[in-house]
Parts: sequence; C-alpha cells; structure tokens
Amino acid sequence: MSKKIYVGNLSYNTTEDGLFSVFSQFGKVDSAMVIRDRLTDQSRGFGFVEMELEEAAQEAIAALNGQMIDGRRVRVNAAEERSQGFRQGNAGGFQHEGGFRGDGRRGRFGGGTRDGGFRNSGGRRGGAHRDSDRSWGSYRGDSQDYSY
Repeated sequence: MSKKIYVGNLSYNTTEDGLFSVFSQFGKVDSAMVIRDRLTDQSRGFGFVEMELEEAAQEAIAALNGQMIDGRRVRVNAAEERSQGFRQGNAGGFQHEGGFRGDGRRGRFGGGTRDGGFRNSGGRRGGAHRDSDRSWGSYRGDSQDYSY
C-alpha cells in the first residue's frame, strides 16, 4: 500500500488547501496537489495527497471514497505509479505534419512539408501525380507509401 492517494472527480473549485484540510483529519499530510491544465491553469478534476503514514492513508481512503467534497462525490484510492511504457505525448501517432513523429520520414500521411502524396495542383487530384521524391527513393502515389 502506498502513502500517495489519488483523488478523482474533484470540483474545479477545490484547492490544495481544501484537500489538505480534508485529509489532515486522518493524519499528517505531507503534500496536497490539484492537477491543472498547463495552458489554462484550470483544475483537471483530480489530484494527489501524500500522507506521512501508510495507516493514515488507508484510513483516509476508506473514509473518503464516495464522499462529497465541494459538492462532488469523489473517488479516493491508492495512487498507482505511472508505467514508463508508451506515452502518447512522446510518440505522436499520425501527425498532419507528416508521418510518425521522430521517424525521419516526411510527408507520409498528408499535409506535410512534401505534400504527403495528396495534392491538388494542375487539375490533378489525389495521389495520382507521380513525381519522384528523393528523400524516399520512390514515387509518390505508390501504394507502398500509404500503408494503413
């Protein structure tokens, strides 16, 4: 069991001080944090509380899970460590800038710096225009360039 507690379904008005006071009923609180959006600084509706003692954390979880805090019924449970596996923010997936982020290829899935094979110039539409692209060593419009 961890001393770190996840608190979900928080009101957007809940503050760190509010979490601190609610959880301090069960023991010494080392830290209380409401997670906020980086751009808007608005609460994302969840936070974390770290208790000094594991027994105090267990007691707080048992007592507060499903209770009302600032008008919202909250979910309270032991926080789980984040895995170090795939994280969307790092790998990207399909990007309009072209291809997979960081794979060194450009323009693979549309809209990229090399038109991504989809173009509308000179009355032609789609990937039918076959001018060579030196960075790929093949022709745009080949079916191999648009694997799904």
